[in-house]
Order: sequence, then structure tokens, then C-alpha cells
Amino acid sequence: MDKVWLSLKNAFLGLKYCFMTQRNMIIHVVIGIIVMFFGFWLKVSKYDLLFLLAAVLMVLVAEAFNTALENTIDLYTSERNRLARIAKDVAAGAVLLTSVFAVIVGLIIFGPPLWHLVISYLVSANF
Repeated sequence: MDKVWLSLKNAFLGLKYCFMTQRNMIIHVVIGIIVMFFGFWLKVSKYDLLFLLAAVLMVLVAEAFNTALENTIDLYTSERNRLARIAKDVAAGAVLLTSVFAVIVGLIIFGPPLWHLVISYLVSANF
């Protein structure tokens, strides 16, 4: 059981490192909190909330893997290396892909209720 607690402690230390050193991790969390707030505010279905949460968490996981890979490469070499640069760029690209996916999920889920709010506002304002 001690090994389980040690593993959990190390996992939390890894997450703490990400949050303390990676500006983008904080940005993703803040955006994720805002997205989830809007999900509740717009009263989207529980399935849509799950999709939103999954998309947010995918971005955070990708950012954590990106951080791990970058630090591993930095441990291996401090010299400029073409393969190291490629590996770092590919990991950053994975974060970008998950972020684009999250935006698409957000547009699909938030688009209809936001459009309904805009139309309701315009009708009530006699436009």
C-alpha cells in the first residue's frame, strides 16, 4: 500500500510541477473552467458536459506529456539538435491538435444555445 501512496504522491508532484512551471497549463485550466461554467450556465445536457470535460482534460493531458517530453530531451542534451527540435515540435503540435479539437467541440455544443440567445435578444430588442 505504501507504493500506491508513493505513486500518487509522485503523480501529484508531477502535476504540481506542470502548474508551477508551464504558463500554458494555467491558461488551459482557466479556459477549461470558463468553458465548464458556460456549459452549466447554458444548461447543456450532461452528455455535452462530458464531451466538454473530456476535451478540456485531453488538452491538459497533452500539455503534461509535452512538458515531460521537453524535459526529457533537455536532460539528454543541451545542444541544438535537429531531432530534439523535431520531437519538441511534434509534442507541441499534439497540444495544438487537442486544442483545435476542444474548440470544435465547444463550437458544436455552444453554437446552438448561443445562437438562440442572440436571436432571442434581437427579437426582444425589436431589431
